[in-house]
Amino acid sequence: MSQHETPPAAIQIGISACLLGDLVRYDGGHKRFPFATDELSRHFEFIRVCPEQAIGLGVPRPTIQLVGDPDQPRVQGSKDKNIDVTDALAEFGRKTAAQLSYISGYIFCAKSPSCGMERVPVYADNGHSLGKVGVGAFARQIMEHNPLLPVEENGRLNDVLLRENFVLRVMAYSRWQQLQIEGISTKGLQDFHRRHKFLLLAHNQTIYRQLGPLVADAHQDIEQAAQQYITQFMTALAKPARPGDHCNAMQHIQGFLREHISSEDRQQLRRMIDDYAAGQLPLLAPLEMLHVMLQKYRVDYLLDQYYLNPYPKDLRLRVAL
Repeated sequence: MSQHETPPAAIQIGISACLLGDLVRYDGGHKRFPFATDELSRHFEFIRVCPEQAIGLGVPRPTIQLVGDPDQPRVQGSKDKNIDVTDALAEFGRKTAAQLSYISGYIFCAKSPSCGMERVPVYADNGHSLGKVGVGAFARQIMEHNPLLPVEENGRLNDVLLRENFVLRVMAYSRWQQLQIEGISTKGLQDFHRRHKFLLLAHNQTIYRQLGPLVADAHQDIEQAAQQYITQFMTALAKPARPGDHCNAMQHIQGFLREHISSEDRQQLRRMIDDYAAGQLPLLAPLEMLHVMLQKYRVDYLLDQYYLNPYPKDLRLRVAL
């Protein structure tokens, strides 16, 4: 995205059209995904894509499947081997990746030979299963040409950890895109890092420690530093934070609070974090108490940490964590 592009009115996410209820599947049906249509739609704008329909396959249409080498499969008709849409799907994927460079995430349809991001069954020329899996031809192009883009598929998003992590990454990547639009500066990069410090700490301590020195020296070559930063940043967020990681991040915040809060509040906060670590409380309990303490004692330099509010609260993504 260039510095002169106008930012979109809402954060935009690419999505397989069938997941929004569009009747575009091979059988004329859909695979409506309620989390997208009922929850995410309140905060994000969807860019719907059906690559099979886009390359000219009708509705309904003959089924297609991945055939041959799992690393470089062909996409052929399940029954009619004269149907081969490998190159058409790849070309459409490359064009779409370039055209949608502004999106902040993508939700693919699982197991699809065009849109599956992983674990798509691969078959031999005779139609028998090889017992191996590959990547959908369209999805492969989107991911290869936009390697930092947060991507998921509907099946995996039924997992509460993966669901929370995907939305967290979309929001963080969108903030980075906004920083790019404004123009990367040393101050802008440093402020971005400062506000994401505890989020990074909760996801990857090693990268968290590496990014501090990188940001400190960013003035020497800001463009190179920015590219290195966002690559490591998105790598750090790729793995969901576990309870021990959250405890570590909250204990670090508690340490910064030590000089501000009373002994009674400090002990109560410590007990709540310990109870979460023991599985006796959900993550929201100690996080909410941390937020209350920060507001009560006006610790402003911690209140704007994205770790405390990484995405819209009404999505309720931390309820089950």
